[in-house]
Amino acid sequence: MLILSMNIQLEKVRVDKWLWAVRIFKTRSQAAEACARGKIFIDGVSVKASRLIKTNEILSIRRGSFTLVFQVIQPIENRVSAAIKDQFCKDMTSADEYEKIKMHSLAVRTYRQHNEGRPTKKERRALDDFLDW
Repeated sequence: MLILSMNIQLEKVRVDKWLWAVRIFKTRSQAAEACARGKIFIDGVSVKASRLIKTNEILSIRRGSFTLVFQVIQPIENRVSAAIKDQFCKDMTSADEYEKIKMHSLAVRTYRQHNEGRPTKKERRALDDFLDW
């Protein structure tokens, strides 16, 4: 039985484990599902969850209409804190892509069709005023 300590550096690790370990996905099963759906690419080729990654490989991750790009600095299997995840991956996503993500999130949050979902506080008060005439 081989026991690895934190001091031993791995040469290769499964792509789903690495994506989970560096906190790109919240759970390993979400990372594996993204691989199965063809959303994870290495060198433009969709990869399976069992694909072994090594140092300096570039991963592209499709999330909706956005593409996030990361470089593997060091393969790891165990999840690390958010404070030190930058030691294991380098975010190479362009600033334009982050601007698109920001604009999309603002558009989604601010746009709400009338009578869709719960009424806002303002709409509820207007309705209460109307019914209390």
